[in-house]
Amino acid sequence: MAQKKEETQNPIFTFWNLSPKDCLDRLNATPLGLCQTEAEERISKYGANRLSKKKDSGSIGIFFSQFKSPIILLLFFAAGLSIVVRDATDAMIILGIVLISGVLGFWQELGAKNAVAKLIAMVQVRVSVFRDNVLRDVSLENVVPGDILRLSAGDVIPADCLLLESKDLFVNEATLTGETYPAEKNTETVSKDSALSNRTNSLWMGTHVISGEAKAVVVKTGKDTEFGKISERLKLRPLENEFEAGVRKFGFFLLHITLLLVIAIFVVNVLLSRSVLDSFMFSLALAVGLTPQLLPAIISINLSHGAKRMAEKKVIVKRLTAIENFGNMNIICSDKTGTLTEGTVRMESAMDIFGNKNENVALHAFINASFETGFINAIDESIRNDLKFDISGYKKEDEIPYDFVRKCLSIVVTHNGESTMITKGALTNVLSLCSFAQSDPEKKVDIDSVRDQILKKYEDLSAKGYRILGLSVKDLGTASRISKLEEQNMTFLGLLSFYDPPKPNVNRTISELNGLGVSLKVITGDNRFVAASLCSQIGLERHRTLCGSDLDSISDEALTRMVGDVDVFAEIEPNSKERIIIALKKAGNVVGYIGDGINDVSALHSADVGISVETAVDVAKNAADIVLLEKDLEVLVDGVQEGRVTFANTLKYVFMATSANFGNMFSMAGVSLFLPFLPLLPKQILLTNFLTDFPEMTIATDRVDPEMISSPKRWDIVAIRKFMIVFGLVSSFFDYLTFAALQWVLQVSHEQFRTGWFIESVVSASLIVLVIRTRNPFYKSRPSKPLLFGTLSVIAVTLAIPYTRVAEIFGLVPLPLEFTSLLFGIILLYISVAEIAKRRFYRKVKI
Repeated sequence: MAQKKEETQNPIFTFWNLSPKDCLDRLNATPLGLCQTEAEERISKYGANRLSKKKDSGSIGIFFSQFKSPIILLLFFAAGLSIVVRDATDAMIILGIVLISGVLGFWQELGAKNAVAKLIAMVQVRVSVFRDNVLRDVSLENVVPGDILRLSAGDVIPADCLLLESKDLFVNEATLTGETYPAEKNTETVSKDSALSNRTNSLWMGTHVISGEAKAVVVKTGKDTEFGKISERLKLRPLENEFEAGVRKFGFFLLHITLLLVIAIFVVNVLLSRSVLDSFMFSLALAVGLTPQLLPAIISINLSHGAKRMAEKKVIVKRLTAIENFGNMNIICSDKTGTLTEGTVRMESAMDIFGNKNENVALHAFINASFETGFINAIDESIRNDLKFDISGYKKEDEIPYDFVRKCLSIVVTHNGESTMITKGALTNVLSLCSFAQSDPEKKVDIDSVRDQILKKYEDLSAKGYRILGLSVKDLGTASRISKLEEQNMTFLGLLSFYDPPKPNVNRTISELNGLGVSLKVITGDNRFVAASLCSQIGLERHRTLCGSDLDSISDEALTRMVGDVDVFAEIEPNSKERIIIALKKAGNVVGYIGDGINDVSALHSADVGISVETAVDVAKNAADIVLLEKDLEVLVDGVQEGRVTFANTLKYVFMATSANFGNMFSMAGVSLFLPFLPLLPKQILLTNFLTDFPEMTIATDRVDPEMISSPKRWDIVAIRKFMIVFGLVSSFFDYLTFAALQWVLQVSHEQFRTGWFIESVVSASLIVLVIRTRNPFYKSRPSKPLLFGTLSVIAVTLAIPYTRVAEIFGLVPLPLEFTSLLFGIILLYISVAEIAKRRFYRKVKI
């Protein structure tokens, strides 16, 4: 009894060798499901159903993350030491500035996080469970041991489960077993020692339903599942995408520069017999000025702002960093149905082998589609909607669901005591199952005598844009149960034609994508004739087509070399989609893939940007990075543009952080070696950095020049380094000019020198934002209102501070009017030279 109680509290036991009743008893569950109160207690006991037990950091975690930089921590330490041994006022001012900067970053990042969470909730994958004896949709994370699931084709299996009921159930278990062919499932108990692939009564987290229906009880969740154990052993982490790699490389690049400069400045100042603590504080303050500590927050703000704009255009971003890849994408792969076509399949005709309309063919097609229960699809829906027959005298006995290897669906029905198997599917596949053909109601002929005639009809209709299926039958006598082995020696009954017209504006949309530097490649399972007909209708007159049969004979290396020249991939098997995507990536492309079906999952995972639609099956929507609320390429065009706007605004901050900031800090470090006093006090450096951050925090709202979104853009650390050197040197030149004017021309006091340089640093760094933000002349490219207002406000505050009571706290003093006029003359000259340098830079360097 004690053992049973322990298992109930922690349901980690072998369950595939138990009957459904015994398993439910162990879990203290019933076939009617849990009550909501019990489910909430169990989620508290067992935890959320996710592989990582890491909890959401929440508001407190986001706040403290603003201060996790080693440099900031060192600054806290130095300020604390300063309080103990000397001037507590200056130390408190430094801590106050750092704290206020952190609060601003926290406020912005928290708002971004909350906005994104609301967007993701719109397309969250949910599962059907019985709670309080009512079928409800709950999020994957809220599934608990003892829950009763209802599953059907396309559903993600959210946990390890034992089947209670199953009907024609096939599951893709490739993530665990590596076997691409669907596994058939039933409720029969298996041996305790059975291998995972032989546990036919069990379902596993990370797999998905291909066809059929089931009812199952959840036994294990989260890290206790088979999939969870594997991920824990391997410590699986998401692959780093191109944008994340770019941010990481940029971070290391700045870290190296900062460390070298700060250590050198500290050592030299100590050697010059200056206070060790003052030198340490000055070096750390320079490091804060050099480091773009707002970069994580700016990236989060930019991405969330981009996600909100994309949501307004019916594009929901599930993985924020995918926005950058979305903008960088230069190839989009798509099926034709619903994307290039209207997606409303209409049945045109049911024909005999001669191409004549035939009621008997239509009746058998209607029976097959009406009794089909596995894979939900538009073709069967069109048959049921467009044909009307009374089939009350027919009774379904068995079904072999459609799968993507056989490409056909078989139904067994009884009528007047006789059993008949009706098979519908891809014409060539169905033909291969047949030995005979129905030439008239009373006569059969050998299939070989009419095969060429049937194929000719198939090609003619396909060339007109019709999708053609084959239909065959087989008398089973009194037998009512079948297996795949029965699909042979059948009689070919006729052809079914369907039509899905292209979308009205698809030509214009494809042209817009091309204008953005994005090439469309069609990957379809339809035959080459249908694909060619569609291409001619949508304006792709000159296209190169590669068929699945030819693809199989091409090596991976050869495919990588030629894949970029192919526009249409026809007659493609589902497993080959992934191979095409990988070949395109190896060829140096950033590849997006649109998919909404069960057979699209591997391709969605392989693409740089997996794109699905709101109406997709759960497993496809779960695998996608981006979900379109409408399956329309026009929506995709808007999304690509917004992705590029987001990337462009992120790069703007990078350029700002690596030019003006670097120039100012480098100049300050150099001048400190020659002056008998520190050019700026640590608290003044931090105040400078704090003020210049304000305009940059509004960069997510900024307008972007058309040329920045006209083609894909990528991270280029070499170009960023060149930009930093060029504009850093320009900035430093005018800093030294300011130094010379203050020290030798005006011969100011120490306090006036620091005040003058403080004003010049903040005002020039704020105004240079307006120059750097655009590749065009700054006076021809309007900034956003928040950016312009932020810039002007910071300049006004900077000029006012020396005349307020705050000035005494920071060691600033009022300047005579002629001093201020001279400084503004230097600043205007700096802006003019920077504008000239920008034009020459972009002529030589392409970013």
